[in-house]
Amino acid sequence: MTDQSRANRVRETAKLVIRRTLQRADLEIGRGSYASRLVRTLDSRGIDTVLDIGANVGQYATLTRSAGFGGRIISCEPLSGAYAEISRRAAHDDRWTALNVAVGAEPGTATINVSENSYSSSLRDMTSAHLDAAPQSRFIATEEVPVTTVTEIVTTHGVDPSRALLKIDTQGFEGEVLRGAGDLIGQVAAIQLELSFVELYADQLLFDELVAQMAADGYRIQQLETGISDASGRMLQVDGLFVRRADD
Repeated sequence: MTDQSRANRVRETAKLVIRRTLQRADLEIGRGSYASRLVRTLDSRGIDTVLDIGANVGQYATLTRSAGFGGRIISCEPLSGAYAEISRRAAHDDRWTALNVAVGAEPGTATINVSENSYSSSLRDMTSAHLDAAPQSRFIATEEVPVTTVTEIVTTHGVDPSRALLKIDTQGFEGEVLRGAGDLIGQVAAIQLELSFVELYADQLLFDELVAQMAADGYRIQQLETGISDASGRMLQVDGLFVRRADD
């Protein structure tokens, strides 16, 4: 691990501590407010399992816990450094399982590009639009990682898809993760996706394509959360939470 990578991981941990503090105070600031709304959605739909695909150092799981979610969390993180961090956190929570894997369209192995800030790491190449907006996201190394599928995770861990949230934060690899879920799409109670308006990673599916795909599979938008913007103020990405229309 480089000194810069170590410094970035420390910074992410510090940011997480601040967000947890705000969340516990029920302050509507930053991602804490999104976590509160997310947990209300999970509660209202009887969702008791979160599949946390692309977990990094555990930011999503930690904030969801802080917002009051008491169910099972299965976090998948392929990078060795980030996995070491998330596995330490999960060790203190008997309802949180951390897996050192990437998730894609089919099982196997793959080469992942490791970014300087860790959380922008991707199995896809990064575009200049992303680098211009976030120079600290540049790739600095690669790692060979095992790849599994959502279907394998659900089968192995006995997950009831009708009571599960599938959260996908895989930096442009959303389409492959959805393909690996197969017929579970349409059965899973809720899906959260990163939705990009421009290509931040080469050949990724964009906002319109993913929203149309979710609609065709029987989902509607429940929430949107702002993501990154460029220097001109243009919004480049949002997080979208989708729920099954059949459950309304």
